[in-house]
Amino acid sequence: MSKPAILTVDDDPGVSRAIARDLRRRYGDRFRVLRAPSGEEALEALREVKLRGEPLAVMIADYRMPAMNGVQFLEAAMDLFPLARRVLLTAYADTGAAIDAINVVDVDHYLLKPWSPPEEKLYPVLDMLLELWEAAPDPGAAETRIVGHRWSAPSFAVREFLARNLVPYRWIAADEPEGTQLLEAAGVTAADVPLVITADGKVLLAPTETELAERVGLRTSPAADFYDVAVIGAGPAGLGAAVYAASEGLRTVLVERSATGGQAGQSSRIENYLGFPDGVSGAQLTERARRQAARFGTEILSATEVVALEAAGAGRVLRFGGGASIGAHTVVLATGVSYRRLTGANLDSFAGAGVFYGSASFEAAGCRGDDVYIVGGANSAAQAAVFFSRYASRVHLLVRGADLTRSTSHYLIQQIEAVPTIEVHPYMEVAAGDGESHLQQLTLRDNRTGELTTVDSSWLFVFIGAEPQTQWLDGVVARDGRGFVLTGPDLPQAGSRSARWPLVRAPYHLETSVPGVFAAGDVRAESVKRVASAVGEGAMAITLVHRYLEAQ
Repeated sequence: MSKPAILTVDDDPGVSRAIARDLRRRYGDRFRVLRAPSGEEALEALREVKLRGEPLAVMIADYRMPAMNGVQFLEAAMDLFPLARRVLLTAYADTGAAIDAINVVDVDHYLLKPWSPPEEKLYPVLDMLLELWEAAPDPGAAETRIVGHRWSAPSFAVREFLARNLVPYRWIAADEPEGTQLLEAAGVTAADVPLVITADGKVLLAPTETELAERVGLRTSPAADFYDVAVIGAGPAGLGAAVYAASEGLRTVLVERSATGGQAGQSSRIENYLGFPDGVSGAQLTERARRQAARFGTEILSATEVVALEAAGAGRVLRFGGGASIGAHTVVLATGVSYRRLTGANLDSFAGAGVFYGSASFEAAGCRGDDVYIVGGANSAAQAAVFFSRYASRVHLLVRGADLTRSTSHYLIQQIEAVPTIEVHPYMEVAAGDGESHLQQLTLRDNRTGELTTVDSSWLFVFIGAEPQTQWLDGVVARDGRGFVLTGPDLPQAGSRSARWPLVRAPYHLETSVPGVFAAGDVRAESVKRVASAVGEGAMAITLVHRYLEAQ
């Protein structure tokens, strides 16, 4: 197979030769470096690469080119090579346009001219992007196929699980000829979907997440009976804890109920995380963290739910939903929070069939040309609005308060104001949903006047509230009235009716009412709900784990 290609596009012959030279010097042994003098000729070259079935890793396009500028080229090239990494080459005067391009066409990075010395200004960027490209699943490899109905909640659940775990799959509608043939071959009917055919030809009918995880190569059973630290939840806090624990030689297991990344993993783009000036998608950030944790030796369990925590002498026991259990010297609770469910009439019946909790970004292509409604007034909802505006005819952002200023970052408010197809509706709530096989209408209520309005839409994405799923800790770990885990100085004092601190020494800052059990990230009471703070608390928890172990 031919080497993967790196394509550069620049109408200035001197710049074109210079960047091609620098790229060949560093990457020529592993990649073919192609160059084109215009966007049109570059697209023609990409069509030939596509026809030959050759891979493309990175595209670097100059912003200022006649006829077709760099942004327009990258947008067109995405249709041919959607997984290739995209870089915009620009002069200092055009950095504003470059930053806008990051949001418009999902550019991965922009580079300023000149990029000398390349060892400092070019190669580190390309090294990172090539690492991300090489880590992405190969779409040409054997793939998992899903046969289901477009508006089926079980079919959506399978697609969401695979998408969030970065498992490549191909969706086939049950009423398409290929879908009908696969159903017949499996000996089932369209009423039995979803049908999953794994890359090795195994057939699964309406599988559970655990069954699906096992068949697509995710680990669901622990390899050992006892660990130094067990981390529950693979969001930013859990991943941070796992990376620091394993890198420091602790036997570490990371247990995740659904998919790596948590809510952060569903974010279309995180732009205020330290060290990523051009932003990074939640999936990219958390996948890099997952690979980092695994490289240090963390054992990662997917689709595995912890249903009970018990203190057993100097150890702690975790019991799983399937009946298995493991022990650990210490535990880090990093289970995060879930989006609150809407209470409007009929909305529950459309979950996964028009009503989606979280971004469900893989549904974006299906929204093309439609009106999309998003509920929420914080960063997650704002990021989703910007993302879906690339596909939808119009995005309606429903905000319970007067505007976005109370809980949305300023940079996101500016982005929303710059997109003419995004409309913010203040004081608005969803009162009800209606439809036959899927959501087709929404009833909106003005919470000032009570006035009701009915609109046609099959797309409602919900980003409201933060509910910790900590019911399984009842009677074991002290929590506040909303279910968030209490730690350190916030723990109940002696005489309290709640679970209280049992030792003479004071609890460590992130320690729960059970010694040796720590909480980090959004699940912790009074925590700062930001990715950076969650990662920091995960790292801090491991420092306290060491202190706890040394004192035993």
